[in-house]
Amino acid sequence: MNKIFLSWHNLSNKLTSLKDIGKKIVFTNGCFDIIHIGHIDYLKKAKALGDILVVGINSDKSVKNIKGKFRPIINEKERMQILEAFYFVDFVTLFQEDTPYNLIKTIKPDILVKGGDWDIKNIVGRDIVENSGGIVTTIPYLKGYSTSNIIKKILENYSNEHSSNS
Repeated sequence: MNKIFLSWHNLSNKLTSLKDIGKKIVFTNGCFDIIHIGHIDYLKKAKALGDILVVGINSDKSVKNIKGKFRPIINEKERMQILEAFYFVDFVTLFQEDTPYNLIKTIKPDILVKGGDWDIKNIVGRDIVENSGGIVTTIPYLKGYSTSNIIKKILENYSNEHSSNS
């Protein structure tokens, strides 16, 4: 089964049919650039909050706007395919904007979740979810895991290796 939906309309129709049979829809989003154990832990915990986990990923352009000109490392098509491979992710979609506000407005999840570094009052889409009777929550991050730290470590190791060879 293809779990990637590029059409928000088609995804919304699918989620509506699942809600009609009592399924709770959980939504989260992020760049998910270089997948690490922190991402996996977070996504498993997000899935445990409901029945269906939908992951919205930032487009390459959106990641560049947020993270800088050297990101993403992994392109959007590959990031979607990686997330699709996880058994705990039910659907994956892409958004072009810097925030998933319009996506959240379209799919209307029952539960909106972000990482623990977010203050709930600042979570994009909170108004939409709460106004439709849903829940907005956070999940604590595993300490010490981030894509930025992985990139930094790679660059430091590369730099050290090449400076010692000079």
